[in-house]
Parts: sequence; C-alpha cells; structure tokens
Amino acid sequence: MSDRLKALADAGVSIWLDDLSRERIATGNLAALVEDKSVVGVTTNPTIFASAIADGERYDDQVRGLVADGADVDRAIFELTTEDVRNACDVLGQVAAATEHDGRVSIEVEPALARDTDGTIASARALWAAVDRPNTLIKIPATAEGIPAITAAISEGISVNVTLIFSTDRYREVMEAYLVGLERARAAGRDISGIRSVASFFVSRVDTEIDKRLEKIGSDEALELRGKAAVANARLAYAAFQEVFSGDRWDSLAADGARVQRPLWASTGVKNPDYPDTLYVTDLVVANTVNTMPEKTLDAFADHGEVTGDQVSGRAAEAQRVFDALDAVGVDLPDVFVVLEDEGVEKFAVSWNELTETVQQQLDNAAG
Repeated sequence: MSDRLKALADAGVSIWLDDLSRERIATGNLAALVEDKSVVGVTTNPTIFASAIADGERYDDQVRGLVADGADVDRAIFELTTEDVRNACDVLGQVAAATEHDGRVSIEVEPALARDTDGTIASARALWAAVDRPNTLIKIPATAEGIPAITAAISEGISVNVTLIFSTDRYREVMEAYLVGLERARAAGRDISGIRSVASFFVSRVDTEIDKRLEKIGSDEALELRGKAAVANARLAYAAFQEVFSGDRWDSLAADGARVQRPLWASTGVKNPDYPDTLYVTDLVVANTVNTMPEKTLDAFADHGEVTGDQVSGRAAEAQRVFDALDAVGVDLPDVFVVLEDEGVEKFAVSWNELTETVQQQLDNAAG
C-alpha cells in the first residue's frame, strides 16, 4: 500500500477515485485500488462513461441485448451506467459495511434536468431504484432548482452527492437542504441512520476562472493572488461545515442516527501546469472530508504527495483575507460563481451529449 496515500487516509481524508469502467471492475483493478491505494469510493460523470463505453469491449454483449430488446439510446445509457455502478457498489460493499461513511459510488441525474426540480426528483428515484444498493449516491447539481430536489430525495431516504458547488453561500443552502430533508425523513418515521450525503465543492475551476480575471487586471497586486482563491474558498467552506454541523439542531438529528454531510473536494486535478500537481490534495488535508481524484492525481500523490497535518481548520480568517484582497483588486466574486455554475451545467450537458453519441454509435454498430 502506498505510504503517502495511507498517510492521507490516516489524516481523515477519504480517497475516492474519479473514474469507473467495466474494465476496471472485471479485471479486479478497482478492487486492487481499494487494497493497495486506500481508495474507498468512486465518483462518475458522463464523460467517464463515454470513454469507458467507447473503448471497452466488455459492454458489447449488453449492447447487443439492448438492441435485440428494442432499447432506444436513453434506455441504453440508463441500463449500461446503472449496471456499472451496481457492480462497483458490490466491489466496495465491504468498505461500506466496515466504515461509517465510505464505500460509496456516485451516479448523476441527467444534466438536462439541472434546472428542473421535478425532473431531477424523478430521475433520482429511478436511479436509486435501478442501482438498488444502499451504498449508492445520486448526484444532484446544486443549482437553485436542485436545492429542493436534494431535500426531497433525502426525505425519501435517497442518499445524495450534491455536485457543482462553487460558493459558500450556495453551500450553506445545500447544507440546509440536507438538514430539512433529514428532519422530514425523521418526521415521516424513516430510519435516518442509513442516509448518507456529501457536498462536492469544486476546487480547480475556481482558480482557473479567477486567475484569468487577475491576469486581465494585470497589476502586481492582482498577479500575486493567482492560485490562492480555490484553496481559500474551500477553507471557508469547511468553516461553514463546522458551524452548521454543531449546535442543538444538529445534535437532535445526530441523536437519532443522522450522519454529517461531509465536504468533498472535487475537480482536484490541477489545470495550470505551473502549480504543483498535488496542490488541491496537499493544501486541503483535513479530517471529515473526501477528496475525489482522477487516477493521474492519485498516482502523483502516491509518488510525491505530502501530508503535513491539518491544512484547513482554523484558517478561515486567512482565507477571508484572500477574498478581501481579490475584491480589492477588482474581481467580481459573485459573478465568478454565477459564471462557474452556468459553465458547469453546460459542461455536464456537453458531456451527456458525448455519452449519447457514443452509446448511439454502439447501438448502431451492434444493429449492423
């Protein structure tokens, strides 16, 4: 087992792999990552599935069966992806049984539903029922329309990975949605101890957008702030997490078995080659969090990552000074977060289109 990854896990960071394929499952690669690299969860997205299906012969038999059954592309996507997630959940089943929070595999609702509350709720129900594993997480975007869908899903006992969170203001709405969902579930007589949730706070994209604006401003003060916003943003988010999951309201839920909704650091692959390739892992080490990494980042940390203790707790004031400095040089932070959310929704939609085209091609090939 990688000593560096074990040190990261020992520091309280759950290591999740941001990738999945039928090849990984069938060859035992995923199980080996669990055994050798401290991987205790998996996240997916349409791009990951498109790549896996385009390159993997292990889907061929199921595709031929879907063609014979007259399945259209939407049904084929649903069947192919839920099969992979179900099998990955089984690989991670022992982890889920042995830990309070981990062993989870995420699958997201169709991105076209990001602005559709009712559609998101219906999709979450369908995915939850189809995968039919308690260690599944249904990914719901943290749009204004997604917030009530999160509450509805949690209230029905559906575990949720809230995705596309960029600002602490929206993050607070996400945590409130989770708490209200738990309260409604409890009021309905549900056992809330089985409900799990993570809140996926996107990291690298914040630096990408803000660095671009800082370079356009061009002053020495502005340029000095490059590469500092994303980590500061995450540190502010963690302070909000500590605040919300404490006090009488949370204690009442916890007494009935509720589990905290852990922050998950997403988009942790470094986009700027000038930055250390483990930046968004090393600088965000803190207990009670998840870091979901593409395999490239996972391997980089295994090779040369460093764990030097808690890098997040008690640093909210320092992080706020970074944000105050960004505001002072002219970065419109509210606009940054609006742009990032809109771009995030659009990127998910583009990824879904890519997945649709890939699966349609597979169906066409199988049909001859």
